Amino acid sequence: MAESKEQRIAREIFEQVGGMGNVSKIIHCMTRVRMSIRDATKVKLEGLKNIQGVLGIVDDETLQVVVGPGTVCRVAHEMVGMAGVKLGEPFLEKFSTLNDEDHLTDRQRVEAKAAEVKATYKSKQKSTKFKRILKSISNIFVPLIPAFVGAGLLGGIAAILSNMLVAGQIGDSWTQMITILNIIKNGVFAYLVIYVGINSANEFGATPGLGGVIGATTLLTGMNPDAPLTNIFNGSALAAGQGGILGVIFAVWILSIVERKVRKFVPDAVDIIVTPTITLLIVGLITIFIVMPIAGVISASLVGTVNWILDVGGAFSGFVLGATFLPLVMFGLHQILTPLHIEMINSSGVTLLLPVLAMAGAGQVGAAIALWVKCRKNKKITNLIKGALPVGILGIGEPLIYGVTLPLGRPFITACIGGGIGGAVIAGIGGIGSIAIGPSGVSLIPLIANGHILGYILGLLSAYIGGFVATYFFGVPKDAVQENESVE
Repeated sequence: MAESKEQRIAREIFEQVGGMGNVSKIIHCMTRVRMSIRDATKVKLEGLKNIQGVLGIVDDETLQVVVGPGTVCRVAHEMVGMAGVKLGEPFLEKFSTLNDEDHLTDRQRVEAKAAEVKATYKSKQKSTKFKRILKSISNIFVPLIPAFVGAGLLGGIAAILSNMLVAGQIGDSWTQMITILNIIKNGVFAYLVIYVGINSANEFGATPGLGGVIGATTLLTGMNPDAPLTNIFNGSALAAGQGGILGVIFAVWILSIVERKVRKFVPDAVDIIVTPTITLLIVGLITIFIVMPIAGVISASLVGTVNWILDVGGAFSGFVLGATFLPLVMFGLHQILTPLHIEMINSSGVTLLLPVLAMAGAGQVGAAIALWVKCRKNKKITNLIKGALPVGILGIGEPLIYGVTLPLGRPFITACIGGGIGGAVIAGIGGIGSIAIGPSGVSLIPLIANGHILGYILGLLSAYIGGFVATYFFGVPKDAVQENESVE
Protein backbone atom coordinates (compact mmCIF):
# COMPACT_ATOMS: atom_id res chain seq x y z
CA MET A 1 0.00 0.00 0.00
CA ALA A 2 1.34 3.43 -0.95
CA GLU A 3 2.46 5.75 1.83
CA SER A 4 -0.04 8.56 2.51
CA LYS A 5 0.97 12.21 2.80
CA GLU A 6 0.44 12.14 6.57
CA GLN A 7 2.48 8.94 6.96
CA ARG A 8 5.33 10.49 4.99
CA ILE A 9 5.31 13.67 7.07
CA ALA A 10 5.24 11.65 10.31
CA ARG A 11 8.16 9.47 9.19
CA GLU A 12 10.26 12.41 8.01
CA ILE A 13 9.63 14.36 11.22
CA PHE A 14 10.95 11.43 13.26
CA GLU A 15 14.00 11.24 10.98
CA GLN A 16 14.81 14.92 11.53
CA VAL A 17 14.33 14.99 15.31
CA GLY A 18 16.83 12.23 16.02
CA GLY A 19 14.55 9.25 15.73
CA MET A 20 11.63 7.96 17.74
CA GLY A 21 13.88 7.32 20.74
CA ASN A 22 14.59 11.05 21.06
CA VAL A 23 10.90 11.88 21.59
CA SER A 24 9.32 11.48 25.02
CA LYS A 25 5.75 12.63 24.30
CA ILE A 26 3.53 14.00 21.50
CA ILE A 27 0.39 16.13 21.64
CA HIS A 28 -1.13 18.53 19.13
CA CYS A 29 -3.15 21.73 18.96
CA MET A 30 -5.15 23.15 16.04
CA THR A 31 -2.17 23.50 13.69
CA ARG A 32 0.97 22.15 15.42
CA VAL A 33 2.42 18.78 16.38
CA ARG A 34 4.06 19.39 19.78
CA MET A 35 6.93 17.09 20.79
CA SER A 36 8.84 16.78 24.04
CA ILE A 37 12.45 16.13 23.03
CA ARG A 38 15.00 14.21 25.12
CA ASP A 39 18.19 15.58 23.49
CA ALA A 40 17.81 18.87 21.60
CA THR A 41 21.27 18.54 19.98
CA LYS A 42 19.99 15.67 17.82
CA VAL A 43 17.25 17.78 16.23
CA LYS A 44 17.86 19.08 12.69
CA LEU A 45 15.74 22.23 12.49
CA GLU A 46 16.64 22.98 8.86
CA GLY A 47 15.73 19.44 7.88
CA LEU A 48 12.34 19.84 9.59
CA LYS A 49 11.66 23.09 7.77
CA ASN A 50 12.45 21.46 4.42
CA ILE A 51 9.90 18.66 4.82
CA GLN A 52 7.17 19.04 2.22
CA GLY A 53 3.96 19.88 4.08
CA VAL A 54 5.67 21.51 7.09
CA LEU A 55 4.68 25.17 7.27
CA GLY A 56 7.00 26.29 10.06
CA ILE A 57 8.90 25.40 13.25
CA VAL A 58 8.58 26.84 16.77
CA ASP A 59 11.41 25.77 19.08
CA ASP A 60 10.06 26.52 22.57
CA GLU A 61 9.63 24.35 25.70
CA THR A 62 8.29 21.80 23.24
CA LEU A 63 9.35 21.43 19.64
CA GLN A 64 6.35 22.52 17.56
CA VAL A 65 6.00 21.53 13.91
CA VAL A 66 3.31 23.51 12.07
CA VAL A 67 1.46 21.40 9.50
CA GLY A 68 -1.92 23.19 9.40
CA PRO A 69 -5.50 22.47 10.51
CA GLY A 70 -6.95 19.07 9.72
CA THR A 71 -3.57 17.66 8.70
CA VAL A 72 -2.18 18.07 12.22
CA CYS A 73 -4.61 15.58 13.72
CA ARG A 74 -3.78 12.91 11.16
CA VAL A 75 0.00 13.43 11.36
CA ALA A 76 0.02 13.34 15.16
CA HIS A 77 -1.97 10.10 15.21
CA GLU A 78 0.37 8.55 12.63
CA MET A 79 3.37 9.46 14.82
CA VAL A 80 2.02 8.04 18.06
CA GLY A 81 0.78 5.00 16.14
CA MET A 82 4.32 4.33 14.95
CA ALA A 83 5.50 4.53 18.56
CA GLY A 84 2.74 2.28 19.86
CA VAL A 85 1.36 4.82 22.34
CA LYS A 86 -1.58 7.21 22.60
CA LEU A 87 -1.54 11.00 22.32
CA GLY A 88 0.00 12.45 25.47
CA GLU A 89 1.37 9.11 26.67
CA PRO A 90 5.11 8.88 27.40
CA PHE A 91 7.26 7.03 24.88
CA LEU A 92 9.08 4.04 26.33
CA GLU A 93 12.65 4.58 27.57
CA LYS A 94 15.11 2.59 25.50
CA PHE A 95 17.48 1.82 28.36
CA SER A 96 16.86 1.08 32.05
CA THR A 97 18.88 2.90 34.70
CA LEU A 98 18.48 0.01 37.12
CA ASN A 99 20.60 -2.65 35.49
CA ASP A 100 22.87 -3.28 38.47
CA GLU A 101 20.84 -5.37 40.90
CA ASP A 102 23.35 -4.78 43.70
CA HIS A 103 22.24 -1.14 43.91
CA LEU A 104 18.53 -1.89 44.15
CA THR A 105 16.46 -1.58 47.31
CA ASP A 106 14.25 -4.50 48.37
CA ARG A 107 11.24 -2.73 46.92
CA GLN A 108 12.98 -2.01 43.61
CA ARG A 109 14.19 -5.60 43.44
CA VAL A 110 10.75 -7.12 43.94
CA GLU A 111 9.21 -4.65 41.48
CA ALA A 112 11.84 -5.60 38.89
CA LYS A 113 11.14 -9.28 39.52
CA ALA A 114 7.40 -8.70 39.32
CA ALA A 115 7.76 -6.80 36.04
CA GLU A 116 9.88 -9.61 34.58
CA VAL A 117 7.42 -12.35 35.55
CA LYS A 118 4.42 -10.29 34.47
CA ALA A 119 6.01 -9.64 31.07
CA THR A 120 6.69 -13.37 30.68
CA TYR A 121 3.08 -14.30 31.42
CA LYS A 122 1.72 -11.53 29.22
CA SER A 123 3.91 -12.60 26.32
CA LYS A 124 2.39 -16.09 26.47
CA GLN A 125 -1.13 -14.74 26.19
CA LYS A 126 -2.61 -14.41 22.72
CA SER A 127 -4.00 -11.02 21.80
CA THR A 128 -7.73 -11.36 21.16
CA LYS A 129 -10.40 -8.81 20.37
CA PHE A 130 -11.81 -9.25 23.88
CA LYS A 131 -8.41 -8.59 25.47
CA ARG A 132 -7.93 -5.51 23.32
CA ILE A 133 -11.30 -4.22 24.59
CA LEU A 134 -10.17 -4.82 28.17
CA LYS A 135 -6.92 -3.01 27.44
CA SER A 136 -8.87 -0.02 26.14
CA ILE A 137 -11.04 0.03 29.28
CA SER A 138 -7.87 -0.07 31.36
CA ASN A 139 -6.35 2.83 29.41
CA ILE A 140 -9.49 4.90 30.00
CA PHE A 141 -9.63 4.42 33.77
CA VAL A 142 -6.02 3.98 34.92
CA PRO A 143 -5.24 7.73 34.56
CA LEU A 144 -8.25 8.45 36.80
CA ILE A 145 -7.25 6.14 39.65
CA PRO A 146 -5.25 8.80 41.57
CA ALA A 147 -8.31 11.07 41.37
CA PHE A 148 -10.58 8.25 42.57
CA VAL A 149 -8.27 7.51 45.48
CA GLY A 150 -7.67 11.10 46.59
CA ALA A 151 -11.23 12.34 46.15
CA GLY A 152 -12.64 9.10 47.57
CA LEU A 153 -10.56 9.32 50.72
CA LEU A 154 -11.58 12.95 51.22
CA GLY A 155 -15.19 11.86 50.79
CA GLY A 156 -14.62 9.11 53.34
CA ILE A 157 -13.24 11.61 55.83
CA ALA A 158 -16.28 13.84 55.20
CA ALA A 159 -18.60 10.89 55.88
CA ILE A 160 -16.84 10.08 59.15
CA LEU A 161 -17.02 13.72 60.27
CA SER A 162 -20.72 13.85 59.32
CA ASN A 163 -21.43 10.81 61.48
CA MET A 164 -19.51 12.37 64.36
CA LEU A 165 -21.47 15.61 63.90
CA VAL A 166 -24.81 13.79 64.04
CA ALA A 167 -23.66 11.89 67.15
CA GLY A 168 -22.69 15.14 68.85
CA GLN A 169 -19.01 14.20 69.08
CA ILE A 170 -17.91 17.34 67.24
CA GLY A 171 -19.43 20.82 67.05
CA ASP A 172 -21.19 22.73 64.26
CA SER A 173 -17.93 24.49 63.46
CA TRP A 174 -16.98 21.39 61.44
CA THR A 175 -19.92 21.82 59.06
CA GLN A 176 -18.02 24.06 56.66
CA MET A 177 -15.06 21.67 56.52
CA ILE A 178 -17.38 18.77 55.72
CA THR A 179 -18.92 20.86 52.92
CA ILE A 180 -15.48 21.69 51.50
CA LEU A 181 -14.40 18.04 51.51
CA ASN A 182 -17.61 17.00 49.73
CA ILE A 183 -17.17 19.76 47.13
CA ILE A 184 -13.69 18.44 46.33
CA LYS A 185 -14.97 14.85 46.17
CA ASN A 186 -17.81 15.86 43.83
CA GLY A 187 -15.30 17.57 41.58
CA VAL A 188 -14.44 14.05 40.39
CA PHE A 189 -17.60 12.03 40.76
CA ALA A 190 -20.19 14.62 39.71
CA TYR A 191 -18.39 15.21 36.40
CA LEU A 192 -16.88 11.76 35.90
CA VAL A 193 -18.64 11.33 32.54
CA ILE A 194 -16.64 14.28 31.19
CA TYR A 195 -13.30 12.83 32.29
CA VAL A 196 -14.27 9.42 30.90
CA GLY A 197 -15.32 11.07 27.64
CA ILE A 198 -11.95 12.79 27.27
CA ASN A 199 -9.96 9.65 28.09
CA SER A 200 -12.13 7.53 25.80
CA ALA A 201 -11.49 9.96 22.96
CA ASN A 202 -7.75 9.66 23.56
CA GLU A 203 -8.05 5.88 23.52
CA PHE A 204 -10.18 5.67 20.37
CA GLY A 205 -8.30 8.33 18.42
CA ALA A 206 -10.95 11.07 18.56
CA THR A 207 -10.50 14.70 19.58
CA PRO A 208 -10.37 14.76 23.43
CA GLY A 209 -12.44 17.92 23.75
CA LEU A 210 -15.24 16.44 21.66
CA GLY A 211 -15.19 13.33 23.83
CA GLY A 212 -15.64 15.52 26.89
CA VAL A 213 -18.62 17.25 25.27
CA ILE A 214 -20.29 13.92 24.52
CA GLY A 215 -19.72 12.85 28.11
CA ALA A 216 -21.27 16.09 29.34
CA THR A 217 -24.20 15.62 26.95
CA THR A 218 -25.38 12.66 29.03
CA LEU A 219 -25.91 15.05 31.96
CA LEU A 220 -28.73 16.72 29.93
CA THR A 221 -27.72 20.05 31.42
CA GLY A 222 -29.85 22.20 29.11
CA MET A 223 -33.03 20.16 29.54
CA ASN A 224 -36.10 21.71 31.19
CA PRO A 225 -37.21 19.27 33.96
CA ASP A 226 -40.82 20.25 33.35
CA ALA A 227 -40.52 19.31 29.66
CA PRO A 228 -38.03 16.42 29.57
CA LEU A 229 -36.79 14.67 26.46
CA THR A 230 -38.55 11.38 25.74
CA ASN A 231 -37.13 7.88 25.61
CA ILE A 232 -38.04 6.88 22.05
CA PHE A 233 -38.27 3.19 23.01
CA ASN A 234 -40.81 3.34 25.83
CA GLY A 235 -42.06 6.95 25.97
CA SER A 236 -40.72 7.63 29.48
CA ALA A 237 -38.70 10.72 30.36
CA LEU A 238 -34.94 10.59 29.91
CA ALA A 239 -32.98 11.09 33.12
CA ALA A 240 -29.65 12.91 33.50
CA GLY A 241 -26.79 10.42 33.60
CA GLN A 242 -28.91 7.59 32.18
CA GLY A 243 -26.61 4.90 30.79
CA GLY A 244 -23.72 6.06 32.96
CA ILE A 245 -20.12 5.72 31.91
CA LEU A 246 -20.83 2.59 29.88
CA GLY A 247 -22.96 4.72 27.61
CA VAL A 248 -20.30 7.42 27.45
CA ILE A 249 -17.60 4.97 26.39
CA PHE A 250 -19.79 3.54 23.64
CA ALA A 251 -20.90 6.99 22.48
CA VAL A 252 -17.31 8.24 22.23
CA TRP A 253 -16.37 5.13 20.26
CA ILE A 254 -19.10 6.13 17.79
CA LEU A 255 -17.70 9.68 17.90
CA SER A 256 -14.27 8.42 16.83
CA ILE A 257 -15.78 6.70 13.78
CA VAL A 258 -17.98 9.64 12.77
CA GLU A 259 -15.18 12.17 13.18
CA ARG A 260 -12.86 10.19 10.91
CA LYS A 261 -15.59 9.80 8.29
CA VAL A 262 -16.48 13.52 8.34
CA ARG A 263 -12.84 14.58 8.16
CA LYS A 264 -12.38 12.62 4.94
CA PHE A 265 -14.60 14.94 2.91
CA VAL A 266 -14.12 18.26 4.77
CA PRO A 267 -11.41 20.51 3.27
CA ASP A 268 -8.45 21.16 5.58
CA ALA A 269 -9.03 24.92 5.45
CA VAL A 270 -12.41 24.65 7.24
CA ASP A 271 -11.77 21.42 9.14
CA ILE A 272 -11.53 23.13 12.55
CA ILE A 273 -15.00 24.65 12.08
CA VAL A 274 -16.99 22.12 10.11
CA THR A 275 -15.74 18.74 11.44
CA PRO A 276 -16.48 19.26 15.16
CA THR A 277 -19.84 20.89 14.42
CA ILE A 278 -21.16 18.09 12.21
CA THR A 279 -19.64 15.40 14.43
CA LEU A 280 -21.16 16.74 17.64
CA LEU A 281 -24.58 17.15 16.06
CA ILE A 282 -24.69 13.61 14.69
CA VAL A 283 -23.18 11.88 17.73
CA GLY A 284 -25.10 14.07 20.19
CA LEU A 285 -28.42 12.96 18.68
CA ILE A 286 -27.31 9.31 18.67
CA THR A 287 -26.14 9.58 22.28
CA ILE A 288 -29.33 11.15 23.64
CA PHE A 289 -31.94 9.13 21.81
CA ILE A 290 -30.27 5.75 21.24
CA VAL A 291 -27.21 5.19 23.43
CA MET A 292 -28.59 6.58 26.71
CA PRO A 293 -31.80 4.49 26.74
CA ILE A 294 -30.06 1.24 25.74
CA ALA A 295 -27.04 1.73 28.00
CA GLY A 296 -29.39 2.61 30.86
CA VAL A 297 -31.05 -0.80 30.61
CA ILE A 298 -27.68 -2.60 30.36
CA SER A 299 -26.20 -0.74 33.36
CA ALA A 300 -29.23 -1.38 35.54
CA SER A 301 -29.22 -5.07 34.59
CA LEU A 302 -25.52 -5.51 35.42
CA VAL A 303 -25.83 -3.80 38.79
CA GLY A 304 -28.98 -5.75 39.62
CA THR A 305 -27.32 -9.05 38.69
CA VAL A 306 -24.29 -8.45 40.93
CA ASN A 307 -26.43 -7.37 43.86
CA TRP A 308 -28.64 -10.44 43.37
CA ILE A 309 -25.59 -12.76 43.34
CA LEU A 310 -24.32 -11.28 46.61
CA ASP A 311 -27.76 -11.30 48.25
CA VAL A 312 -28.73 -14.84 47.27
CA GLY A 313 -25.31 -16.51 47.30
CA GLY A 314 -24.11 -14.87 50.50
CA ALA A 315 -20.89 -16.35 51.89
CA PHE A 316 -20.62 -18.88 49.04
CA SER A 317 -20.70 -16.14 46.41
CA GLY A 318 -18.20 -14.14 48.44
CA PHE A 319 -15.81 -17.10 48.58
CA VAL A 320 -15.99 -17.70 44.83
CA LEU A 321 -15.50 -14.00 43.99
CA GLY A 322 -12.66 -13.53 46.49
CA ALA A 323 -10.89 -16.72 45.40
CA THR A 324 -11.09 -16.08 41.64
CA PHE A 325 -10.16 -12.40 41.57
CA LEU A 326 -6.37 -12.93 41.55
CA PRO A 327 -6.50 -15.03 38.36
CA LEU A 328 -8.58 -12.25 36.82
CA VAL A 329 -5.86 -9.76 37.78
CA MET A 330 -3.17 -12.02 36.36
CA PHE A 331 -4.91 -12.11 32.97
CA GLY A 332 -5.88 -8.44 33.06
CA LEU A 333 -9.60 -9.25 33.07
CA HIS A 334 -10.29 -7.29 36.27
CA GLN A 335 -10.34 -4.00 34.36
CA ILE A 336 -13.82 -4.73 33.03
CA LEU A 337 -15.14 -4.43 36.60
CA THR A 338 -14.20 -0.75 36.97
CA PRO A 339 -17.26 0.59 35.08
CA LEU A 340 -19.42 -1.83 37.08
CA HIS A 341 -18.12 -0.48 40.40
CA ILE A 342 -18.86 3.06 39.26
CA GLU A 343 -22.38 2.17 38.12
CA MET A 344 -23.07 0.52 41.49
CA ILE A 345 -21.91 3.69 43.26
CA ASN A 346 -24.05 5.84 40.96
CA SER A 347 -27.17 3.75 41.59
CA SER A 348 -26.91 3.10 45.35
CA GLY A 349 -24.05 5.21 46.69
CA VAL A 350 -21.73 2.23 47.32
CA THR A 351 -20.18 -0.74 45.56
CA LEU A 352 -20.73 -3.95 47.53
CA LEU A 353 -18.44 -5.82 45.13
CA LEU A 354 -15.17 -3.99 45.80
CA PRO A 355 -14.75 -4.97 49.49
CA VAL A 356 -15.30 -8.63 48.56
CA LEU A 357 -12.73 -8.52 45.77
CA ALA A 358 -10.28 -6.60 47.98
CA MET A 359 -9.93 -9.75 50.07
CA ALA A 360 -7.90 -11.34 47.27
CA GLY A 361 -5.01 -9.00 48.03
CA ALA A 362 -5.34 -9.71 51.75
CA GLY A 363 -4.98 -13.43 51.04
CA GLN A 364 -1.70 -12.58 49.28
CA VAL A 365 -0.50 -10.78 52.40
CA GLY A 366 -1.25 -13.79 54.61
CA ALA A 367 0.50 -16.12 52.16
CA ALA A 368 3.56 -13.84 52.03
CA ILE A 369 3.84 -13.78 55.83
CA ALA A 370 3.68 -17.59 55.92
CA LEU A 371 6.46 -17.77 53.31
CA TRP A 372 8.54 -15.32 55.33
CA VAL A 373 8.19 -17.53 58.43
CA LYS A 374 8.86 -20.87 56.72
CA CYS A 375 11.52 -19.63 54.29
CA ARG A 376 13.40 -17.33 56.69
CA LYS A 377 16.71 -19.01 55.75
CA ASN A 378 16.17 -18.18 52.08
CA LYS A 379 17.40 -14.60 51.94
CA LYS A 380 16.35 -13.99 48.36
CA ILE A 381 12.72 -14.85 49.06
CA THR A 382 12.60 -12.94 52.34
CA ASN A 383 14.15 -9.86 50.73
CA LEU A 384 11.53 -9.95 47.98
CA ILE A 385 8.77 -10.28 50.58
CA LYS A 386 10.15 -7.37 52.63
CA GLY A 387 10.00 -5.18 49.54
CA ALA A 388 6.49 -6.22 48.47
CA LEU A 389 4.65 -6.72 51.77
CA PRO A 390 4.20 -3.06 52.86
CA VAL A 391 2.55 -2.02 49.58
CA GLY A 392 0.57 -5.28 49.61
CA ILE A 393 -0.95 -4.39 52.96
CA LEU A 394 -1.91 -1.02 51.49
CA GLY A 395 -3.71 -2.76 48.62
CA ILE A 396 -1.13 -2.82 45.78
CA GLY A 397 -0.87 -6.54 45.09
CA GLU A 398 1.08 -6.91 41.84
CA PRO A 399 4.58 -7.00 43.46
CA LEU A 400 3.43 -9.89 45.68
CA ILE A 401 1.65 -11.70 42.83
CA TYR A 402 4.35 -11.49 40.19
CA GLY A 403 7.38 -11.17 42.45
CA VAL A 404 6.66 -13.80 45.11
CA THR A 405 3.63 -16.12 45.01
CA LEU A 406 3.12 -16.75 41.29
CA PRO A 407 6.77 -17.73 40.55
CA LEU A 408 6.59 -20.24 43.44
CA GLY A 409 3.32 -21.73 42.18
CA ARG A 410 1.51 -23.25 45.16
CA PRO A 411 1.50 -20.07 47.32
CA PHE A 412 -0.53 -18.36 44.59
CA ILE A 413 -3.25 -21.00 44.97
CA THR A 414 -3.26 -20.88 48.77
CA ALA A 415 -3.36 -17.07 48.62
CA CYS A 416 -6.50 -17.38 46.48
CA ILE A 417 -8.01 -19.60 49.18
CA GLY A 418 -7.27 -16.92 51.77
CA GLY A 419 -8.95 -14.34 49.55
CA GLY A 420 -11.98 -16.60 49.26
CA ILE A 421 -12.24 -16.93 53.05
CA GLY A 422 -12.13 -13.15 53.45
CA GLY A 423 -14.69 -12.71 50.67
CA ALA A 424 -17.00 -15.22 52.37
CA VAL A 425 -16.83 -13.25 55.62
CA ILE A 426 -17.54 -9.92 53.88
CA ALA A 427 -20.48 -11.26 51.85
CA GLY A 428 -21.76 -13.29 54.80
CA ILE A 429 -21.99 -10.19 56.99
CA GLY A 430 -23.59 -8.30 54.09
CA GLY A 431 -24.04 -4.60 53.42
CA ILE A 432 -20.32 -3.79 53.46
CA GLY A 433 -19.81 -1.30 50.63
CA SER A 434 -17.27 1.27 49.47
CA ILE A 435 -18.22 4.83 48.50
CA ALA A 436 -15.40 5.05 45.92
CA ILE A 437 -12.98 2.86 43.99
CA GLY A 438 -9.21 2.79 43.78
CA PRO A 439 -7.49 1.35 46.83
CA SER A 440 -8.01 -1.97 48.56
CA GLY A 441 -6.45 -3.57 51.62
CA VAL A 442 -6.02 -1.26 54.60
CA SER A 443 -6.33 1.79 52.34
CA LEU A 444 -9.99 0.98 51.68
CA ILE A 445 -10.98 1.29 55.36
CA PRO A 446 -11.82 5.05 55.26
CA LEU A 447 -14.12 4.45 52.26
CA ILE A 448 -16.31 1.81 53.90
CA ALA A 449 -19.81 3.24 54.26
CA ASN A 450 -22.60 3.10 56.82
CA GLY A 451 -20.57 2.13 59.88
CA HIS A 452 -19.41 -1.25 58.51
CA ILE A 453 -15.69 -0.61 59.06
CA LEU A 454 -15.37 -3.30 61.75
CA GLY A 455 -16.98 -5.83 59.40
CA TYR A 456 -14.47 -4.98 56.69
CA ILE A 457 -11.56 -5.26 59.14
CA LEU A 458 -12.88 -8.68 60.22
CA GLY A 459 -12.86 -9.73 56.57
CA LEU A 460 -9.27 -8.50 56.17
CA LEU A 461 -8.11 -10.41 59.25
CA SER A 462 -9.92 -13.54 58.04
CA ALA A 463 -8.17 -13.31 54.66
CA TYR A 464 -4.79 -12.72 56.33
CA ILE A 465 -5.28 -15.75 58.60
CA GLY A 466 -6.76 -17.91 55.84
CA GLY A 467 -3.90 -17.14 53.46
CA PHE A 468 -1.33 -17.71 56.20
CA VAL A 469 -2.72 -21.05 57.38
CA ALA A 470 -3.33 -22.45 53.89
CA THR A 471 0.16 -21.46 52.76
CA TYR A 472 1.99 -22.49 55.94
CA PHE A 473 0.62 -26.04 55.83
CA PHE A 474 0.04 -26.65 52.12
CA GLY A 475 1.60 -23.92 49.99
CA VAL A 476 5.35 -23.79 50.62
CA PRO A 477 7.52 -25.67 48.07
CA LYS A 478 10.21 -27.73 49.79
CA ASP A 479 13.04 -26.30 47.69
CA ALA A 480 12.04 -22.75 48.66
CA VAL A 481 12.73 -23.46 52.34
CA GLN A 482 16.40 -24.08 51.73
CA GLU A 483 18.92 -21.29 52.14
CA ASN A 484 19.87 -19.33 49.01
CA GLU A 485 17.34 -21.12 46.80
CA SER A 486 16.03 -19.00 43.95
CA VAL A 487 12.40 -18.21 43.28
CA GLU A 488 13.06 -18.24 39.57
